[in-house]
Amino acid sequence: MQEDIRLMKGNEAIAHAAIRYGADAYFGYPITPQSEVLETLEDEMPWETTGMVVLQAESEVAAINMVYGGAASGKAVMTSSSSPGVSLKQEGISYIAASELPALIVNVMRGGPGLGTIQPSQADYFQATKGGGHGDYHLIVLAPATVQEMADFVALGFDLSFKYRTPAMILADGIVGQMMEKVVLPPQRQRRTEEEVAAQCPWAVTGKHGRGHRNIVTSLEMDSPKMEENNLRFQRTYAEIAEKEVRFQEYFCDDAEYLIVAFGSVARICLKAIEDARARGIKVGLLRPITLWPFPTREIEALSRRVKGILVVELNAGQMIEDVRLAVEGRVPVRHFGRMGGMIPNPGEVLDALDTEIINPAKK
Repeated sequence: MQEDIRLMKGNEAIAHAAIRYGADAYFGYPITPQSEVLETLEDEMPWETTGMVVLQAESEVAAINMVYGGAASGKAVMTSSSSPGVSLKQEGISYIAASELPALIVNVMRGGPGLGTIQPSQADYFQATKGGGHGDYHLIVLAPATVQEMADFVALGFDLSFKYRTPAMILADGIVGQMMEKVVLPPQRQRRTEEEVAAQCPWAVTGKHGRGHRNIVTSLEMDSPKMEENNLRFQRTYAEIAEKEVRFQEYFCDDAEYLIVAFGSVARICLKAIEDARARGIKVGLLRPITLWPFPTREIEALSRRVKGILVVELNAGQMIEDVRLAVEGRVPVRHFGRMGGMIPNPGEVLDALDTEIINPAKK
């Protein structure tokens, strides 16, 4: 079969991949810099070809509750938004997690706090990886660095979400959402029939745990011992995800004396900085977390035993660095370099930070 190769934005790739996955529905609301997801779906009109429902809800709160209802029916449903819009969805996301339902959420991050700016950011790391809403729960969080990964992570996010019956999030910065690159689109999959939904998601037909109970989907449990039992079950699921689903990429780490840790588009900037550093004889490696949760803790811990220091580069004031420091446990210096408010560093700035923060801190 001939590959379907297109030139498109990351946001557009999300929309095309959702249609080709056979998603049942998308419920969303416009907000920059992710509005092209909804706009592309409206342009493609998949309700006429695959039967996919596409609806612009009256608000972000309405959209996430529509996702909640669709997920409770065993459907492959998704939403997308950007930072302040995702904040509005947090209560619904927590309900979906507590109800043990699959759903895909896309967050194309913009600068904050508050309404902030429409320029790129990575300042929603805490919100995504630490649950965001109330209660002890996790999302599976995928961080794309290319337009191709924006497309690929739609299927991966849905598949992981259904496998573990927990929401998954594609956490993209605004650079990846808005940049245009070549992308190979996946082949069209057929939407599941009602019989296939019932077979894959018996809980959607016979009750929450497939034991013939009335199918009342709720996150409410007034009996404290039962609520603790629910939480213990959630934690067992999260432990299994943490054991089996960690994803990352390493670049030039085999002989690295120094390590940079970065995700999303910033990892691409850092990779160029590393190439420049190696041209000067400085042995630097890069670890790019692909799953921000579960986090590649063991891999960073292992590298920290071989390098002299670690620089964490982010488009925020320092969030992922907390997880890196937990992994390193003080074995080597861990320092942060970040830009905020929509400002994007260049490779030279990353190299300067590596020099002054890690290699020659006496220069500061």
